[in-house]
Amino acid sequence: MTDKPVVLFLCTHNAGRSLAARVLLDHYARGRVDVESAGSEPADQLNPSVVAILTERGLDPSQEFPKPLTDATARTADVIVTMGCGDTCPVYPGKRYVDWELDDPAGLSVDQARPIVDEIDRRVRELLAELVAVVAEPTSL
Repeated sequence: MTDKPVVLFLCTHNAGRSLAARVLLDHYARGRVDVESAGSEPADQLNPSVVAILTERGLDPSQEFPKPLTDATARTADVIVTMGCGDTCPVYPGKRYVDWELDDPAGLSVDQARPIVDEIDRRVRELLAELVAVVAEPTSL
């Protein structure tokens, strides 16, 4: 891992779960982590409930859009967090994978999607604490 780890959040549509994770980690990391997101089958638009929840929290997801997974994006990642894409997400040898079992917020109201985003928020903070601790560890000569 480099001095600045790269995290890729992957889900099927890159419109809800991975969107929330990318925006939240980018916010909390404050430049200490590079954050990407992508989908194995990107949607046409972002999940409006997830966008509303992020906006309620003072975050700005307006520059986000569903992106396809590319080989280049996956190869630059130090950590790939999958969220329900199952077999549609390719495996890249030598990458650290973390699988987050989370309900899909597609089609859910803001109130129904909020617990999913809350859980993503909790996991993002845990991941950040781990990544920052790993980068801060002194290297031995």
